[in-house]
Amino acid sequence: MAATTKLDYAKPPPPLKDELDIVIPTIRNLEFLEMWRPFFEPYHLIIVQDGDPTKTIKVPDGFDYDLYNRNDIKKLLGPRASCISFKDSACRCFGYMVSKKKYIFTIDDDCLVAKDPSGKAINALEQHIKNLLCPSTPFFFNTLYDPFADGADFVRGYPFSLRDGVPTAVSHGLWLNIPDYDAPTQLVKPLERNQRYVDAVLTIPKGTLFPMCGMNLAFDRELIGPAMYFGLMGDGQPIGRYDDMWAGWCIKVICDHLGLGVKTGLPYIWHSKASNPFVNLRKEYKGIFWQEEIIPFFQSVSLPKDCTSVQKCYIELSKQVKEKLSKVDPYFDKLASAMVTWIEAWEEINPPTSASSKLSNGTAK
Repeated sequence: MAATTKLDYAKPPPPLKDELDIVIPTIRNLEFLEMWRPFFEPYHLIIVQDGDPTKTIKVPDGFDYDLYNRNDIKKLLGPRASCISFKDSACRCFGYMVSKKKYIFTIDDDCLVAKDPSGKAINALEQHIKNLLCPSTPFFFNTLYDPFADGADFVRGYPFSLRDGVPTAVSHGLWLNIPDYDAPTQLVKPLERNQRYVDAVLTIPKGTLFPMCGMNLAFDRELIGPAMYFGLMGDGQPIGRYDDMWAGWCIKVICDHLGLGVKTGLPYIWHSKASNPFVNLRKEYKGIFWQEEIIPFFQSVSLPKDCTSVQKCYIELSKQVKEKLSKVDPYFDKLASAMVTWIEAWEEINPPTSASSKLSNGTAK
């Protein structure tokens, strides 16, 4: 009788291993990566160091990464480095610019691995990839949530002509434990914690804005990357903690225009650290007033049909910001100029190939 041999079944490779970068903004050592090691170690990391560039950031052994500090940003971008925020997590968007991968996942250094109701550790990156690789349905709402998820489908009455969906540009994840609240809500609910795990992914309908949080976010860099600019925040600026909000409003109107999708819901991370509400209030207070005019502006934005690429859309959006929001505060004149500088820097770092320069990101609607 022949001897039996033990078959060695190789694990499947991590999804999109060579097509995805993980971008992390930080001012501290990255011990939190140890908890994420089973999920992140196969991927390349781009670490954007904020604050003092002479400080050494320690990264656990075994991770493949590039680290950029303020000196590196100035060296690479020259005068255009002025569009990258300093002393604010908005600096993360520099990582989006220098990445050469198709997909980006970005996470904050106070975000840990969450567990689902069964106690299983949640691989947030894997869920984001699932979200990005299946279509979105922004033109008609499916009441059974994401029709492409396991165990779901299009419900009765959903138009068959819309069931192919559209490409998904953005996957917006959520958080357990510390909610992403503004300072006034933090002050009146200091002990509130989010313990609700909702097993759902939704496409945000066309024409609907949303408050995008940058701490657990993934996107298709080729589809929407040039619009993922987190604005001018932090040192020397009159506003903070609106970096991801600004990017979210911009990408949503551009996705709507180009016929691209944005999803929100799963995956969850465990947000471990509550920021100081008094510090947050000092950063946010102008934005709390300004957003009452910023949001109606974005709700009324109309992009011309000849804006068939993200870059063209973003430049047009910068013109409208300058024209209409500069009346709110001179800051928006400065921000509009920075939006143009951002696109110039993006195109310098990512020169279009002869093939890609002929392609649009989507179809103007």
